[in-house]
Amino acid sequence: MRAKIVYFALAAVLVVYFVLVGSRGVMLIRQGTVITVTFGLAVMILPFIGAWFLYRTTKFARDANRLAHELEAEGGLPVDELVRTPGGRIDRDSADEVFARRKTETERTPGDWRCWFRLAVAYHDARDTPRARKAMQRAIALHDGKQISASGA
Repeated sequence: MRAKIVYFALAAVLVVYFVLVGSRGVMLIRQGTVITVTFGLAVMILPFIGAWFLYRTTKFARDANRLAHELEAEGGLPVDELVRTPGGRIDRDSADEVFARRKTETERTPGDWRCWFRLAVAYHDARDTPRARKAMQRAIALHDGKQISASGA
């Protein structure tokens, strides 16, 4: 719950920032010179890019949580079977072992979104965030019946 509160607080701060930057862009455009209009238009683009990234990130998190809830209802969520150091960090060898099992499971049934979801969790545990995100995107696409490119995770 705390993570959601922090996320929404930061998202709200970003939205306020986008509004402030956008208003500065409008002020520059109102100046009316070639340079200020050019800068104003450039500044106006930044909030749109930021809003797009915020939307995509929020959509990804909502979709991943939707899959997690569905998998939890089925009793198929991955169990935390990782060995941890006394400080609470995940043991690298343990993460590698679980990852190898998840990868084999996914290779056997590449069309199952549940396997891709568990593989994404294993990638995350192994601290490979880019691959974790790609695997989760593939799980979401498979779940929703979307077309998947051949170069996916």
